[in-house]
Amino acid sequence: MEYTNLGRTGLSVSRLCLGTMNFGPQTNEPDSYAIMDRALEHGLNFFDTANVYGWQTGEGVTEQIIGRWLAQGGGRREKVVLATKVYGKMSDWPNDQGLSARHIVRACEDSLRRLQTDTIDLYQMHHISRSTPWEEIWQAMETLVAQGKVLYVGSSNFAGWHLAVAQEAAGRRNFLGLVSEQCIYNLMTRYAELEVLPAAQHLGLGVIPWSPLHGGLLAGVLRKMASGGAVRGTAGRAGDALDEHRATIEAYEKLCAELGHDPADVALGWLLAQPGVTAPIIGPRTVEQLDSSLGALAVRLDEATTERLDELFPPVGSGGPAPEAWAW
Repeated sequence: MEYTNLGRTGLSVSRLCLGTMNFGPQTNEPDSYAIMDRALEHGLNFFDTANVYGWQTGEGVTEQIIGRWLAQGGGRREKVVLATKVYGKMSDWPNDQGLSARHIVRACEDSLRRLQTDTIDLYQMHHISRSTPWEEIWQAMETLVAQGKVLYVGSSNFAGWHLAVAQEAAGRRNFLGLVSEQCIYNLMTRYAELEVLPAAQHLGLGVIPWSPLHGGLLAGVLRKMASGGAVRGTAGRAGDALDEHRATIEAYEKLCAELGHDPADVALGWLLAQPGVTAPIIGPRTVEQLDSSLGALAVRLDEATTERLDELFPPVGSGGPAPEAWAW
Protein backbone atom coordinates (compact mmCIF):
# COMPACT_ATOMS: atom_id res chain seq x y z
CA MET A 1 0.00 0.00 0.00
CA GLU A 2 1.11 3.54 -0.70
CA TYR A 3 0.54 6.33 1.80
CA THR A 4 0.48 10.11 1.69
CA ASN A 5 -0.21 12.97 4.06
CA LEU A 6 -3.78 14.24 4.27
CA GLY A 7 -3.37 17.73 2.89
CA ARG A 8 -0.99 19.87 4.94
CA THR A 9 -1.38 17.68 8.04
CA GLY A 10 1.04 15.11 9.40
CA LEU A 11 -1.62 12.39 9.18
CA SER A 12 -0.70 9.46 6.92
CA VAL A 13 -3.51 7.87 4.93
CA SER A 14 -3.61 5.18 2.27
CA ARG A 15 -3.84 6.28 -1.37
CA LEU A 16 -7.19 4.51 -1.61
CA CYS A 17 -10.02 5.29 0.82
CA LEU A 18 -12.54 2.61 1.75
CA GLY A 19 -16.04 3.95 1.16
CA THR A 20 -18.72 2.25 3.22
CA MET A 21 -21.96 3.54 1.70
CA ASN A 22 -22.90 0.02 0.56
CA PHE A 23 -22.64 -1.42 4.08
CA GLY A 24 -26.18 -2.24 5.10
CA PRO A 25 -28.21 -1.50 1.94
CA GLN A 26 -26.08 -3.52 -0.50
CA THR A 27 -23.64 -5.51 1.64
CA ASN A 28 -24.74 -7.43 4.73
CA GLU A 29 -22.98 -7.06 8.07
CA PRO A 30 -20.75 -10.19 7.94
CA ASP A 31 -19.59 -9.32 4.44
CA SER A 32 -18.97 -5.72 5.52
CA TYR A 33 -16.77 -7.03 8.34
CA ALA A 34 -14.87 -9.18 5.85
CA ILE A 35 -14.26 -6.20 3.57
CA MET A 36 -12.95 -4.06 6.43
CA ASP A 37 -10.71 -6.86 7.71
CA ARG A 38 -9.31 -7.40 4.23
CA ALA A 39 -8.73 -3.65 3.85
CA LEU A 40 -6.49 -3.72 6.91
CA GLU A 41 -4.70 -6.78 5.57
CA HIS A 42 -3.87 -4.75 2.47
CA GLY A 43 -2.71 -1.81 4.59
CA LEU A 44 -5.68 0.34 3.57
CA ASN A 45 -6.16 2.48 6.70
CA PHE A 46 -8.52 5.28 5.54
CA PHE A 47 -12.25 4.53 6.04
CA ASP A 48 -15.03 6.94 5.08
CA THR A 49 -18.67 6.90 6.15
CA ALA A 50 -21.52 9.30 7.01
CA ASN A 51 -24.26 9.47 9.59
CA VAL A 52 -26.94 9.25 6.88
CA TYR A 53 -25.54 6.11 5.22
CA GLY A 54 -27.89 3.17 5.46
CA TRP A 55 -30.70 5.43 4.29
CA GLN A 56 -32.98 4.86 7.29
CA THR A 57 -33.50 8.35 8.66
CA GLY A 58 -31.85 8.81 12.03
CA GLU A 59 -30.61 5.24 12.32
CA GLY A 60 -27.04 5.62 11.13
CA VAL A 61 -27.11 2.00 9.94
CA THR A 62 -23.67 2.03 8.34
CA GLU A 63 -22.03 3.74 11.30
CA GLN A 64 -23.54 1.08 13.56
CA ILE A 65 -22.07 -1.70 11.43
CA ILE A 66 -18.64 -0.09 11.55
CA GLY A 67 -18.98 0.44 15.30
CA ARG A 68 -19.72 -3.22 15.95
CA TRP A 69 -16.75 -4.18 13.76
CA LEU A 70 -14.46 -1.80 15.66
CA ALA A 71 -15.74 -3.16 18.98
CA GLN A 72 -14.24 -6.56 18.16
CA GLY A 73 -10.88 -5.07 19.08
CA GLY A 74 -7.70 -6.58 17.73
CA GLY A 75 -6.25 -3.14 17.05
CA ARG A 76 -8.95 -2.26 14.55
CA ARG A 77 -9.65 1.21 15.87
CA GLU A 78 -5.96 2.00 16.34
CA LYS A 79 -5.17 1.12 12.72
CA VAL A 80 -8.05 3.03 11.09
CA VAL A 81 -8.20 6.72 10.18
CA LEU A 82 -11.95 7.07 10.66
CA ALA A 83 -13.91 9.71 8.75
CA THR A 84 -17.61 10.44 8.99
CA LYS A 85 -19.91 13.34 8.09
CA VAL A 86 -22.51 15.73 9.46
CA TYR A 87 -25.25 17.73 7.71
CA GLY A 88 -27.91 15.33 6.50
CA LYS A 89 -31.43 14.99 7.87
CA MET A 90 -31.54 12.74 10.94
CA SER A 91 -35.22 13.27 11.86
CA ASP A 92 -38.23 15.31 10.82
CA TRP A 93 -37.46 17.97 13.43
CA PRO A 94 -35.93 21.15 11.95
CA ASN A 95 -32.78 21.21 14.08
CA ASP A 96 -31.76 17.63 13.30
CA GLN A 97 -29.99 18.62 10.09
CA GLY A 98 -27.65 21.26 8.72
CA LEU A 99 -24.62 22.86 10.35
CA SER A 100 -25.97 24.74 13.34
CA ALA A 101 -23.76 24.45 16.40
CA ARG A 102 -26.55 22.51 18.07
CA HIS A 103 -26.73 19.92 15.31
CA ILE A 104 -22.96 19.61 14.83
CA VAL A 105 -22.39 18.83 18.51
CA ARG A 106 -25.35 16.48 18.90
CA ALA A 107 -24.65 14.69 15.61
CA CYS A 108 -21.04 14.16 16.68
CA GLU A 109 -22.15 12.63 19.98
CA ASP A 110 -24.55 10.33 18.12
CA SER A 111 -21.89 9.27 15.60
CA LEU A 112 -19.41 8.53 18.40
CA ARG A 113 -22.01 6.35 20.10
CA ARG A 114 -22.86 4.43 16.92
CA LEU A 115 -19.21 4.04 15.95
CA GLN A 116 -18.33 2.92 19.51
CA THR A 117 -15.29 5.15 19.65
CA ASP A 118 -14.11 8.18 21.60
CA THR A 119 -12.73 10.12 18.65
CA ILE A 120 -13.59 10.84 15.02
CA ASP A 121 -10.36 11.36 13.11
CA LEU A 122 -11.89 13.38 10.27
CA TYR A 123 -15.27 15.05 10.78
CA GLN A 124 -16.57 16.28 7.45
CA MET A 125 -19.35 18.72 6.65
CA HIS A 126 -21.37 16.80 4.06
CA HIS A 127 -22.59 19.94 2.29
CA ILE A 128 -22.28 23.69 2.57
CA SER A 129 -24.80 25.44 4.81
CA ARG A 130 -26.04 28.69 3.30
CA SER A 131 -27.82 29.74 6.49
CA THR A 132 -25.18 29.22 9.21
CA PRO A 133 -22.36 31.74 9.81
CA TRP A 134 -18.84 30.39 9.82
CA GLU A 135 -18.26 31.81 13.31
CA GLU A 136 -20.93 29.44 14.62
CA ILE A 137 -19.64 26.44 12.68
CA TRP A 138 -16.04 26.94 13.78
CA GLN A 139 -17.02 27.56 17.40
CA ALA A 140 -18.77 24.18 17.45
CA MET A 141 -15.87 22.42 15.74
CA GLU A 142 -13.32 24.05 18.07
CA THR A 143 -15.30 22.77 21.06
CA LEU A 144 -15.28 19.22 19.69
CA VAL A 145 -11.55 19.40 18.95
CA ALA A 146 -10.81 20.80 22.43
CA GLN A 147 -12.81 17.92 23.93
CA GLY A 148 -10.82 15.39 21.92
CA LYS A 149 -13.95 14.15 20.14
CA VAL A 150 -12.73 15.33 16.72
CA LEU A 151 -9.14 15.56 15.49
CA TYR A 152 -9.47 17.10 12.01
CA VAL A 153 -12.27 18.84 10.13
CA GLY A 154 -13.04 18.39 6.44
CA SER A 155 -15.64 19.43 3.90
CA SER A 156 -17.57 17.70 1.16
CA ASN A 157 -19.34 19.11 -1.89
CA PHE A 158 -18.00 22.64 -1.33
CA ALA A 159 -17.32 25.08 -4.14
CA GLY A 160 -13.87 26.62 -4.39
CA TRP A 161 -14.99 29.94 -2.92
CA HIS A 162 -16.62 28.12 0.00
CA LEU A 163 -13.22 26.63 0.84
CA ALA A 164 -11.61 30.05 0.73
CA VAL A 165 -14.26 31.69 2.92
CA ALA A 166 -14.14 28.82 5.42
CA GLN A 167 -10.38 29.02 5.77
CA GLU A 168 -10.40 32.79 6.07
CA ALA A 169 -12.88 32.53 8.93
CA ALA A 170 -10.86 29.76 10.62
CA GLY A 171 -7.69 31.84 10.30
CA ARG A 172 -9.29 34.74 12.16
CA ARG A 173 -9.84 32.34 15.06
CA ASN A 174 -6.31 30.85 14.86
CA PHE A 175 -7.94 27.51 14.10
CA LEU A 176 -6.56 24.88 11.71
CA GLY A 177 -9.87 24.83 9.83
CA LEU A 178 -10.36 22.46 6.92
CA VAL A 179 -7.77 19.83 6.03
CA SER A 180 -9.63 18.10 3.18
CA GLU A 181 -12.40 18.39 0.61
CA GLN A 182 -14.38 15.39 -0.62
CA CYS A 183 -15.86 16.09 -4.04
CA ILE A 184 -17.15 14.27 -7.08
CA TYR A 185 -14.26 13.92 -9.51
CA ASN A 186 -13.62 11.41 -12.26
CA LEU A 187 -12.85 11.25 -15.97
CA MET A 188 -16.48 11.96 -16.82
CA THR A 189 -17.02 14.72 -14.24
CA ARG A 190 -14.15 17.20 -14.24
CA TYR A 191 -15.74 20.40 -12.94
CA ALA A 192 -13.54 20.23 -9.82
CA GLU A 193 -10.53 21.10 -11.96
CA LEU A 194 -11.86 24.63 -12.50
CA GLU A 195 -11.78 25.96 -8.95
CA VAL A 196 -12.10 23.26 -6.27
CA LEU A 197 -8.77 21.58 -6.97
CA PRO A 198 -6.79 24.84 -7.37
CA ALA A 199 -8.34 26.22 -4.16
CA ALA A 200 -7.62 23.01 -2.26
CA GLN A 201 -4.00 22.96 -3.41
CA HIS A 202 -3.50 26.62 -2.54
CA LEU A 203 -5.02 26.14 0.93
CA GLY A 204 -3.26 22.85 1.63
CA LEU A 205 -6.35 20.65 1.60
CA GLY A 206 -6.28 17.02 0.57
CA VAL A 207 -8.78 16.11 -2.15
CA ILE A 208 -10.79 12.91 -1.67
CA PRO A 209 -12.73 12.15 -4.89
CA TRP A 210 -16.04 10.34 -4.56
CA SER A 211 -17.65 8.36 -7.39
CA PRO A 212 -14.26 7.80 -9.06
CA LEU A 213 -15.85 5.27 -11.43
CA HIS A 214 -18.90 7.43 -12.17
CA GLY A 215 -21.38 4.95 -10.78
CA GLY A 216 -19.66 2.02 -12.48
CA LEU A 217 -19.62 3.47 -16.01
CA LEU A 218 -15.81 3.58 -15.95
CA ALA A 219 -15.48 0.06 -14.55
CA GLY A 220 -15.87 -1.90 -17.77
CA VAL A 221 -19.64 -1.76 -17.83
CA LEU A 222 -20.01 -2.71 -21.52
CA ARG A 223 -17.62 -5.62 -21.28
CA LYS A 224 -19.48 -6.92 -18.22
CA MET A 225 -22.84 -6.53 -19.93
CA ALA A 226 -21.57 -8.44 -22.96
CA SER A 227 -20.38 -11.31 -20.75
CA GLY A 228 -23.66 -11.44 -18.85
CA GLY A 229 -22.17 -10.24 -15.58
CA ALA A 230 -23.97 -8.18 -12.95
CA VAL A 231 -23.22 -4.52 -13.41
CA ARG A 232 -24.04 -1.13 -12.00
CA GLY A 233 -24.76 1.89 -14.16
CA THR A 234 -27.58 0.44 -16.26
CA ALA A 235 -30.63 2.00 -14.58
CA GLY A 236 -31.96 5.47 -13.90
CA ARG A 237 -29.64 8.43 -14.45
CA ALA A 238 -26.64 6.13 -14.83
CA GLY A 239 -28.45 4.24 -17.56
CA ASP A 240 -29.26 7.49 -19.35
CA ALA A 241 -25.60 8.50 -19.10
CA LEU A 242 -24.55 5.14 -20.51
CA ASP A 243 -26.85 5.60 -23.50
CA GLU A 244 -25.56 9.13 -24.05
CA HIS A 245 -21.87 8.24 -23.78
CA ARG A 246 -21.88 4.68 -25.11
CA ALA A 247 -19.51 5.39 -28.01
CA THR A 248 -17.02 7.11 -25.70
CA ILE A 249 -17.17 4.30 -23.15
CA GLU A 250 -16.66 1.75 -25.92
CA ALA A 251 -13.54 3.63 -27.03
CA TYR A 252 -12.37 3.89 -23.42
CA GLU A 253 -12.71 0.18 -22.80
CA LYS A 254 -10.86 -0.54 -26.05
CA LEU A 255 -8.02 1.75 -24.93
CA CYS A 256 -7.84 0.00 -21.56
CA ALA A 257 -7.65 -3.37 -23.29
CA GLU A 258 -4.75 -2.10 -25.41
CA LEU A 259 -3.01 -0.92 -22.24
CA GLY A 260 -3.58 -4.31 -20.60
CA HIS A 261 -5.36 -2.76 -17.60
CA ASP A 262 -8.84 -3.12 -16.20
CA PRO A 263 -10.95 0.00 -16.96
CA ALA A 264 -11.55 0.59 -13.25
CA ASP A 265 -7.80 0.55 -12.61
CA VAL A 266 -7.18 3.08 -15.35
CA ALA A 267 -9.87 5.42 -14.00
CA LEU A 268 -8.47 5.19 -10.47
CA GLY A 269 -4.88 5.40 -11.71
CA TRP A 270 -5.70 8.59 -13.62
CA LEU A 271 -7.14 10.14 -10.46
CA LEU A 272 -4.15 9.08 -8.37
CA ALA A 273 -1.90 10.94 -10.81
CA GLN A 274 -3.81 14.23 -10.57
CA PRO A 275 -2.09 16.95 -8.52
CA GLY A 276 -3.63 17.42 -5.10
CA VAL A 277 -5.58 14.15 -5.02
CA THR A 278 -5.07 12.30 -1.76
CA ALA A 279 -7.19 9.16 -2.10
CA PRO A 280 -10.12 8.25 -4.35
CA ILE A 281 -12.97 6.58 -2.47
CA ILE A 282 -13.63 3.01 -3.55
CA GLY A 283 -16.95 1.44 -2.56
CA PRO A 284 -16.62 -2.34 -2.86
CA ARG A 285 -19.65 -4.50 -2.26
CA THR A 286 -17.53 -7.66 -1.98
CA VAL A 287 -14.05 -8.65 -0.86
CA GLU A 288 -13.26 -9.57 -4.47
CA GLN A 289 -14.09 -6.05 -5.63
CA LEU A 290 -11.81 -4.64 -2.93
CA ASP A 291 -8.97 -6.92 -3.97
CA SER A 292 -9.33 -5.94 -7.62
CA SER A 293 -9.25 -2.21 -6.78
CA LEU A 294 -5.66 -2.46 -5.58
CA GLY A 295 -4.51 -2.94 -9.14
CA ALA A 296 -4.92 0.79 -9.64
CA LEU A 297 -1.85 1.43 -7.49
CA ALA A 298 0.33 -0.19 -10.16
CA VAL A 299 -1.07 1.85 -13.07
CA ARG A 300 1.29 4.41 -14.58
CA LEU A 301 -0.10 6.37 -17.51
CA ASP A 302 2.31 7.91 -19.99
CA GLU A 303 1.77 11.30 -21.63
CA ALA A 304 0.31 9.84 -24.81
CA THR A 305 -2.27 7.85 -22.85
CA THR A 306 -3.18 10.87 -20.74
CA GLU A 307 -3.69 12.92 -23.90
CA ARG A 308 -5.89 10.19 -25.33
CA LEU A 309 -7.99 10.17 -22.17
CA ASP A 310 -8.36 13.94 -22.45
CA GLU A 311 -9.63 13.45 -26.00
CA LEU A 312 -12.18 10.88 -24.86
CA PHE A 313 -13.20 12.80 -21.75
CA PRO A 314 -12.47 16.46 -22.45
CA PRO A 315 -11.92 18.77 -19.48
CA VAL A 316 -14.27 21.70 -18.99
CA GLY A 317 -13.69 24.52 -21.44
CA SER A 318 -10.08 24.77 -22.54
CA GLY A 319 -8.95 22.64 -19.62
CA GLY A 320 -7.08 23.52 -16.47
CA PRO A 321 -8.12 25.97 -13.77
CA ALA A 322 -10.40 28.97 -14.05
CA PRO A 323 -10.35 31.57 -15.53
CA GLU A 324 -8.02 30.25 -18.22
CA ALA A 325 -10.42 27.37 -18.87
CA TRP A 326 -12.82 29.86 -20.47
CA ALA A 327 -10.86 33.08 -20.85
CA TRP A 328 -7.39 34.17 -21.88
